Amino acid sequence: MAKRNFKKLTSAMALALAAITSGCSNQVSPKVDTLIINGEVYLGDGSGAQSLDIGICQQVICALSPSGRQQYQAARIIDANGHVVSPGFIDPHTHTLAELESQDKNANVNYLMQGVTTVVNGNDGGSPIDIAKTAKALEANGIGTNVAFFIGHNSVRTAVMGRENRYSSDQEIAQMVGIVDKAMQDGALGLSSGLYYVPGSYAKTEEVIALAKAASAYGGIYDTHLRDESTFNIGFANAVDEAINIAKAADIHLHIAHIKALGVDVWGESTPVIKQIEQAQQQGVSISADQYPWLASGTNIRSAIMPKWALAGNQIAFFHRLKDKELLPRIRKEIAENIRRRGGANALLITEFHSRPNLVGKTLEEIATEKGKTPVDTAIDLVQLGRIRVASFNMSPNDLNKFVVQPWVVTSSDGTNGHPRKYGSFPKKYQDMVIDKKLLSIEDFIIKSASQTADILGLQDRGKLKKGLTADIIVWDANTFKSNATFQKWNVLASGVDTVLVNGQVVVENGEYNQKLAGQYVRKSAN
Repeated sequence: MAKRNFKKLTSAMALALAAITSGCSNQVSPKVDTLIINGEVYLGDGSGAQSLDIGICQQVICALSPSGRQQYQAARIIDANGHVVSPGFIDPHTHTLAELESQDKNANVNYLMQGVTTVVNGNDGGSPIDIAKTAKALEANGIGTNVAFFIGHNSVRTAVMGRENRYSSDQEIAQMVGIVDKAMQDGALGLSSGLYYVPGSYAKTEEVIALAKAASAYGGIYDTHLRDESTFNIGFANAVDEAINIAKAADIHLHIAHIKALGVDVWGESTPVIKQIEQAQQQGVSISADQYPWLASGTNIRSAIMPKWALAGNQIAFFHRLKDKELLPRIRKEIAENIRRRGGANALLITEFHSRPNLVGKTLEEIATEKGKTPVDTAIDLVQLGRIRVASFNMSPNDLNKFVVQPWVVTSSDGTNGHPRKYGSFPKKYQDMVIDKKLLSIEDFIIKSASQTADILGLQDRGKLKKGLTADIIVWDANTFKSNATFQKWNVLASGVDTVLVNGQVVVENGEYNQKLAGQYVRKSAN
């Protein structure tokens, strides 16, 4: 497709051009605020590319007609000649709350430039407890993208019983259910869990089922970072079984977050896990998943390699255990095994370390060599100096490719600082899976990045180009849409998105963000 600039036209020019593009001079011309013409339009419903004019009135799509057939009175025309026009993408798994709450990053430009118009927060079990209060504050602050929330199991558990390493009582579960119930009334998409993380890792399955039932009562879904994506505790396959059993018991849709076979011990397990999921689906369990297109995961180093039991309680208790001569041999042994699972110390790249920025970009192995210590002892030293994020190169391309083509897997970023997925997941998936490997068609990619995700999350007024739906729309160049972010320069904006409309307002034009904050809090649609 040829590259060209889009131009904002004056009202008079727009009206003239709208008339020129139509052969229906005797008809009354409908008035629209914005008209998108000449694009290769994908509605997101599987109907293929079409030549359509799209009229937008305030926040909604108010007109769809074959290109040039209907005359419109348009205050603004966007000429999308040579470009794809599609629904704005929806990212079901982000960690953008801190940016949205800020005064300088609340525009969420790194997502807008990927074509993402709605981001989901509250994943992995971590969320605000009072979602309504948070959403109100975000809208008052102004946000560049729409935002939706899960209510997080870990946050709910912490609010009721702290980070204690024990099972919950019936009374505590009742308190947790009350928090989930309130969040669902406030529009949460459902319940998220991070059973790999503290304190969710301390919870029995029955506790999660009770909370999932509360979400299910409102038509919510269960979004889970599995208890194990590797061989850290119960194993990948058993963790999938646990998630399926939760969905069955709670009568709730199961959504597996960032599905992956993490670490050499489980490479190749994508095939049996896919069969597990398909068998459950055949038995009537509703299941989906999301995936980012990178071979490296990203997390904080404590969660990656420190024993879960050692993390119980507060930081003082954790540091005390690291210095306990009786506990240290066990801690060292478990850290060594966790490093091995993730591919070795040379596969753990420091991506964020505020107290020691000189170590960013180095592997744990490199730092250990410089210090003349083992990787295990180096890790023990480092975790006591501040929060550290790592990229963990632990996935197999074969597993990645097998998951991406499954009809129940959609696109996500799991975006975190230090990892290029925060700036480039959607264009990277397009380049890798559509252009290079040809595992997906362009329409597959759009559906997996917009309409299917909206359907999973219960966002009925977004994700498709259809009259009456909200006008979250992107215009992008299929030849130049690509990620520019790398592990060396992770925060470089993507290329190829020329125009973005959020709730009917143009927020990106000619490939540049225009300083408008048009995002809204998006509630789960009523059943």
